[in-house]
Amino acid sequence: MDFSSYTVRLPDLGKGAVAGAAIAMVIGFQWGGWTLGSTAANQVRDAEQAGIVRVLAPICVDRFQRSADAGVNLAALNKADSWERGDIITKAGWTTFPGSEPDREVAKACATLLSRAKSQ
Repeated sequence: MDFSSYTVRLPDLGKGAVAGAAIAMVIGFQWGGWTLGSTAANQVRDAEQAGIVRVLAPICVDRFQRSADAGVNLAALNKADSWERGDIITKAGWTTFPGSEPDREVAKACATLLSRAKSQ
């Protein structure tokens, strides 16, 4: 059997395979929903943090509203600039929960919820 006609076309076959693999990867990652492991890990971490904030922010608001000087604290919070509100809430300790450190994202969400509650 003579394989010389196949060996001449072997470089073309290799180029086609490489081009096909590249096209498949572009289509898969752009439109097929493929992700890298690191991207999936980042998405899981972000979703976990969002879930924690969603649960703890209302608790923070409740702790704020049940404090002895809630009216004074709310007035001070409303007078503060928007970027300082999370720090005010964190320093007061309303974002510190048992077994955890104060969470900046919870403080920001708590300040947002308190400003919404004030306007309603």
